[in-house]
Amino acid sequence: MAYPKIEDQISVLIIEDDVRIAEINRRLVEKVPGYHVIGIATDEQQAKEQLAILRPHLVLLDIYFPDMNGLAFLQVIRQYFQETDVIMITASREINSVKEALRSGVFDFIVKPLVFERLKNSLENYQEFRSRLRKIQNENQHVNQEEIDKLMEKIGQKEQLTPYLPKGIDKITLHKVTEVLNQSEEGLNAERLAKKIGISRPTARRYLEYLVAKEQISADLSYGDVGRPERIYLKK
Repeated sequence: MAYPKIEDQISVLIIEDDVRIAEINRRLVEKVPGYHVIGIATDEQQAKEQLAILRPHLVLLDIYFPDMNGLAFLQVIRQYFQETDVIMITASREINSVKEALRSGVFDFIVKPLVFERLKNSLENYQEFRSRLRKIQNENQHVNQEEIDKLMEKIGQKEQLTPYLPKGIDKITLHKVTEVLNQSEEGLNAERLAKKIGISRPTARRYLEYLVAKEQISADLSYGDVGRPERIYLKK
């Protein structure tokens, strides 16, 4: 497979105060063809210096730093480095942080711990966005509505991305599990679900617990006349 030359690649600056995490992120980014990490900054001063010198196409930015707030620093990027785009990668799950980041024009908002497939999906969307934008700029300084819609589709990719499924969770089986649960008014245990779909009881439990963790269904305990209580899974 032929990789683009470094000068043709999308340059990335990682702004992350944990050096170990920053290095992991660098390796993940460079697994995606067309990307090259040109720097890592761990504090505000380094971030400003590297932005000014390196002028990256894209910044991966955390929120929490000992000496600054990433959302505040996002405004610095927007004011002084307007050609640089930003993807937030952070442990913050506060809705106000998400709203502020999106209103400030970030391309994407990814929650830690970072999952490679989710990052890869975002970087590929950004790559396509830049490619479309460059093509329009080369051909014509004016755009029609269709071209604008395609660009906005990539910027608004947060709703377009295929949800990442962890190892051991298959999309088709998950759909069957959800379908059976939606048809059950009284709820199901793992054994009954397994028989209805034709999978093993441990597999059924794995899918049910995944849906509970995603808060898509609820679980309760049923106490019978004999034996241990069993978990009953119900649609919300």
